[in-house]
Amino acid sequence: MAIYQESGCVQRRPWEVPFTAEPRVVARVRRAMRLHLSLWGLSDLEDMAQICVSELVANVINHVGPGTPVTLAVSTDGAHLRIELSDPDTRAMPTLLAPTSGAESGRGLMILDAVASRWGVISRADSKVVWCELATGLEVPIEHPRNPRVAQAEMSIVRHGSVQNSETEVVTPLSAAVAEKAAIDLIADVLHWLRAHGCDPDESLDRAQTRFEAELEAGAVMAQNKP
Repeated sequence: MAIYQESGCVQRRPWEVPFTAEPRVVARVRRAMRLHLSLWGLSDLEDMAQICVSELVANVINHVGPGTPVTLAVSTDGAHLRIELSDPDTRAMPTLLAPTSGAESGRGLMILDAVASRWGVISRADSKVVWCELATGLEVPIEHPRNPRVAQAEMSIVRHGSVQNSETEVVTPLSAAVAEKAAIDLIADVLHWLRAHGCDPDESLDRAQTRFEAELEAGAVMAQNKP
């Protein structure tokens, strides 16, 4: 799917999402992570990344409290996938312990330590960030051309796809197929919205197609005129 690849490179732009740390939200966050990594061409990291996210959120729930506002941020420098979870509690600092065999808690950071290449805690004046990194297997960072229209479309598609079929996991190694389905679902929802607000969906589609083709033509002209 063209909007996710330019010159053969997958765009991997940083993303973040705020939410409240509740057990019922964990599955939704895991789906968002899975979809992003599939779109980024990092499907091999999906299982480990989901484990890391689950343990980070569980750590907040268990040691700070359910309902705590948190923000998940995910980025990559090419060589590593970085996952960060920030929360407003500066007192409950995560500590790696060795729980006894009968302990019912304390294993979260042990799992994180075993799965991640490295992890740590950043203490701030009004918050803390627990982060971990997973090796991608890529040797060098990849730079991508900046296209704000493509980036905005990608963000909308990912957000839309991550909340679809909330009772099922998105399981597929074909990132283009996952992206295309999410894009089609998003377009269909927009058409329903247009009709509900008294607009003609067919006319809107025609206008969008005309604008899209004009922008493509203008881009091609600009490319040809570059020295």
